[in-house]
Amino acid sequence: MPPIVLILARTANGVIGHNGQLPWHLPADLKRFKALTMGQPMIMGRKTFESFPKPLPGRRHIVLTRDADWQREGAEIARTPDEALAMAATGDPAAIWIIGGAEIFTLYLDTANRIELTEVADEIAGDTVMPPFDLAHWQETAREHHDSFDFVTLVRRG
Repeated sequence: MPPIVLILARTANGVIGHNGQLPWHLPADLKRFKALTMGQPMIMGRKTFESFPKPLPGRRHIVLTRDADWQREGAEIARTPDEALAMAATGDPAAIWIIGGAEIFTLYLDTANRIELTEVADEIAGDTVMPPFDLAHWQETAREHHDSFDFVTLVRRG
């Protein structure tokens, strides 16, 4: 199985979204997201997929949903977390990217090998929150500081 990587941006107060969107605009974060996920499978929830104006080019969109009738152009549908992983592992990708939302991150947190985190320094209001990661299970291996955010890589301990 390829490495399973969570990729997300989170504010100091844990916010990852508001009204189905990112509550900030960080071009460097979007550029990093694109560079890391290009050519790779991404697993996401239905709401995350629907937040895109159209499927992101150059990546597989595996959408985990309980809605038996849901389908969209550019989305490959999975009904269970294991089915989504099996679909994503086909074709020998370098990594499987878990891109959200909060419920999907929580589903894969215990099986993830790495987290690519953008720590947004500000506290911003939002309706979707991701709690801090338990550093007893994660080790910071890289940090790149910017004015209002840091790019952080966490790797599972052990």
